[in-house]
Amino acid sequence: MKLVSWNVNGIRATVKKGFAEVVSNFDADVFCIQETKAQDDQVAEALSGITDYTLYTNSADKKGYSGTGILSKQKPLSFGSDMGIEDHDMEGRISYAEYEAFYLVNVYVPNSGNGLKRLDYRSDGIKTLRIIFLACPKRNP
Repeated sequence: MKLVSWNVNGIRATVKKGFAEVVSNFDADVFCIQETKAQDDQVAEALSGITDYTLYTNSADKKGYSGTGILSKQKPLSFGSDMGIEDHDMEGRISYAEYEAFYLVNVYVPNSGNGLKRLDYRSDGIKTLRIIFLACPKRNP
């Protein structure tokens, strides 16, 4: 299985620079994208020309901010986009999918910011992700 992860730094700009051609050339089973900087419907519209994949997205409440997505050739058993913590869920920083043999977790980890003002936010998010990762095998041994 071929997996690709790419911080696109704005999906609409990346599409204008040939994203669809790169996806086609890589021929990966799954593409994880981070920092889409678009709402779910805008991501779907930008990627509407990519037809060999199913798109799963998670956008931030704040328009033009963060966002993640998964392009998958195979339909996952399930898809999720929440950590269960509102402060983190509103930023669209995680999307995950359960497949028959594995879990795929796509994360756009927040920057700590100037003067490390978001260090606690980042640390809390990473601790929560650890709990999510450890729970995966228990749900699907």
